[in-house]
Amino acid sequence: MIISRIDDFLSYVDSVRGRTRRVAQTIPPDRVEWTHRDGAYTLGDLVRHLGSTERYMFAETARGNVSTYPGHGRDLADGYDAVLAYLDRTHAEALDIYRSLTPEALAGRCTTPAGTSITTWKWLRAMVEHEIHHRGQLYLMLGMIGVRTPPLYGLTEEQLRERSVPA
Repeated sequence: MIISRIDDFLSYVDSVRGRTRRVAQTIPPDRVEWTHRDGAYTLGDLVRHLGSTERYMFAETARGNVSTYPGHGRDLADGYDAVLAYLDRTHAEALDIYRSLTPEALAGRCTTPAGTSITTWKWLRAMVEHEIHHRGQLYLMLGMIGVRTPPLYGLTEEQLRERSVPA
């Protein structure tokens, strides 16, 4: 997918975030800081990380600034409601930054925190891949504690099989 007009990207990234947020909303409030092993991200860490990377790494870099990634700690948002509010606030701020990107800026280059020069629209596409990766972690971790999660596109695998015609 080539991103040449920011409006096309904005609707796409909003739909991706909507699916991620639906999963994040299933985190039991009393398990927001649960993790499967010491030293691994908690459920809350993953959600805060998504908010922080989108706003302070991807959006800043896309507009030509250096990353100001603050991490993913509880100091950013502590507790279920605060974690979801942080995800929403940082996403809204990032969208404002994306709206300022002209077609020329999207076709131009930015420098990643690793020092790599990349076409800006490709950097934004990488952001979506990053979010999807962490959404998968949320699904897996929630499954480990028995939380029923929403199907990604409206159907469970079983429902898809029921509605399909044998090959």
